[in-house]
Amino acid sequence: MPTRRSLPARVVLAFLSLVLFGWLTSLVAVLFWERHDQTRPASAIVVLGAAQYVGHPSPVLRARLDHAIMLWHRGLAPTLIVTGGRGAGDTTSEAAVSQRYALQHGVPVGAILLESKGRTTSQSMDGVALLLGTSKRKDVLLVSDPFHMFRVIILARRHGLEPYASPTQTSPIAASRAERWKYALGESIKAPFAFIYESSR
Repeated sequence: MPTRRSLPARVVLAFLSLVLFGWLTSLVAVLFWERHDQTRPASAIVVLGAAQYVGHPSPVLRARLDHAIMLWHRGLAPTLIVTGGRGAGDTTSEAAVSQRYALQHGVPVGAILLESKGRTTSQSMDGVALLLGTSKRKDVLLVSDPFHMFRVIILARRHGLEPYASPTQTSPIAASRAERWKYALGESIKAPFAFIYESSR
């Protein structure tokens, strides 16, 4: 006859089951938002920052910028907001590099706003909310890699924005199945923490 588990063992098992269920739910949400494109007119297009190399956008950042600039040229928003602060050892910010790239591709300086202090997604979303200030419209098209969209949507909402996902499909990360899964699994762990932490603020 099998022995009954002690109360502490049952509590631990229940906790582990809850953690596993939460992680699987998060992974499903990440995979869903990878494929969920909400592109539509908005008050601003927001590009999430990524690495820059000596003043030039990395392939990942360039793919995000190309997508956002295409949306701007389609007339989906009057303003392009580029984000990303300065990393260790950098002489310029990701936002400044993005601004220069957008100018070179036909976006006028008056249409570009910079959020150049954020070093995390949450900080960038806070900066975007501050840039929009007291504007009645807080609807924004968020441009990033597909794996990133679920967490970006969570954080944007926490900072009072009305976000819509417009993931780029041309990133080198999206082109590699192994890279896509690596980043999706990483986001499935980060997203619940973003939800819990931002909810408790």
